[in-house]
Amino acid sequence: MKNLFKKPLTLLTVYYSYMLEYRSELILWVLSGSLPIILMGVWIEAAEGGNFELRAVDFARYFFAVFLVRQLTVVWVIYEFEKEVVQGKLSLRLLQPIDPVFHHLSNHISERFARMPFVFLLIGLFFILYPQALWVPNLANLVFFTLSVVLAFALRFLIQYTLAMLAFWTERATALENVWFLFSLFLSGMIAPLEVFPDAVRKVVMFTPFPYLINFPASILVGLPVDLTRGFLSTLGWLLIFLGANRLLWRAGLKRYSAMGA
Repeated sequence: MKNLFKKPLTLLTVYYSYMLEYRSELILWVLSGSLPIILMGVWIEAAEGGNFELRAVDFARYFFAVFLVRQLTVVWVIYEFEKEVVQGKLSLRLLQPIDPVFHHLSNHISERFARMPFVFLLIGLFFILYPQALWVPNLANLVFFTLSVVLAFALRFLIQYTLAMLAFWTERATALENVWFLFSLFLSGMIAPLEVFPDAVRKVVMFTPFPYLINFPASILVGLPVDLTRGFLSTLGWLLIFLGANRLLWRAGLKRYSAMGA
């Protein structure tokens, strides 16, 4: 049992120490995810002058939850993996007795712990400036929220890591991530709760992986009505789909990478 956890703990410790060297940059990374806080002001004004099912305080809490979900699920693996393939650094990873994905995963998890102090500071500032939005989620919502965020991070990581596999065939795999992000921006609930979407559009969107990356966990935290069974099953289903695609592309990509003399 000790040996089972030794490698993961070593990787997490090393990458956490590495992340602490860039604490000033971490502040900028945290602030770069503050778009939901900006959008919150827009939707609060719209709620006060429009006809929405959600009140102004509901929008405030929702976009606070979106901010928190984004901080916990941010992923950048495609940029690192593309650089490793293009520069030939992946060869060194392949010589090690562990799958390269564990390096990237440990890097992301360690970064979460390193950024959380700054996130907590922003959370405190948010409720100081907007105290009427303060609320205490019930225990069930907190448990389901935690589970949904873990699954959302796993899905987001797996989606981007799958797109990263295309770096074996093109030097601009990150361009695909930019296209994916545009769809995610509008369909994940990042710029607006799905509750304000037309019913027909919302029903179609729910068959895509986008809502389960942000809208689903955020709605759970603030207590908006969600179908927990469908949400968790859909997330697991998309995880399996992208896991299968990832492994197929990984094997095919390694053959091409080896054939190129790496």
